[in-house]
Amino acid sequence: MTTTKPPPAAPTPPTPPSHSTPYPPHWENVADLRVFRTTAQEWEKLIGWRTDMRKRGWKLLKVMSEETEVVAIFGRTKTKE
Repeated sequence: MTTTKPPPAAPTPPTPPSHSTPYPPHWENVADLRVFRTTAQEWEKLIGWRTDMRKRGWKLLKVMSEETEVVAIFGRTKTKE
C-alpha cells in the first residue's frame, strides 16, 4: 500500500491592514494608544511583558480577536504639554 501526501498548500497572502482602527476615534483625544497584534499562543506567553506595561502606566483597554490574531489595545492618559 502506497500513501502519498497532498501537495503543500500555497501560502495565503497576508491580509491587508484594516483602514479602520480597532478602537473608537475619540480615544485618541484623551489617551496615548498602542495596538498590539499577535497569535493567541504568543499572547499567553507575554504575561511578563503585559505586567511590565502596567508598571509603566499603560492600561489594557481592550482585547479582541480578528481571524487568527489577538488584538490588544493599551492606553495611558495623555499629559498636557
